[in-house]
Amino acid sequence: MTADKLHRAVLAAVFAALACAATLLIRVPTVMGYTNLGDGVVLLGAFVLGPGYGFLAGGLGSAMADLLAGYPHYLPGTFFIKGGSALIAALLLKKALQGKRPSVLQMSLAAIPAELFMAAGYFLYKAFLLGRFEAAVASIPANLVQGALGTAVSVVLYQALSRITQLEQYFWKGR
Repeated sequence: MTADKLHRAVLAAVFAALACAATLLIRVPTVMGYTNLGDGVVLLGAFVLGPGYGFLAGGLGSAMADLLAGYPHYLPGTFFIKGGSALIAALLLKKALQGKRPSVLQMSLAAIPAELFMAAGYFLYKAFLLGRFEAAVASIPANLVQGALGTAVSVVLYQALSRITQLEQYFWKGR
């Protein structure tokens, strides 16, 4: 394993743990579950790690949170929904980056479709689990709020962290 791959694997494990912690530590109950800051870390991981490692970090960390929070029935859906959200954000940012530091607008434009995917994914997963379309609709507003909050958190944190010279070498540059 090359040093770069080892760094990415370690960072992916760190981001998975951070996504789990951010999901579990700050939870606001909603009609169909809870809203949390995990999406901010999932997106930040995608922006720092890129598509592959971002998918794994976001999916595993969020799924681990579901398991620890007592929602094991959401584990498979969460893995693919949050991982997919990270994948979408990283791929869209990659298209815009071309090796340069991303702007707030570029990151936001990459995060918005990713978070819409998250809200739609949970709507479909809940409709499947519950067997009732109407009940799953209740989750959409809370997931959209969570997505907007996650977008803001990830963009602000990325902009702050990317200014730390010692960390810059570990950031994915969209190559």
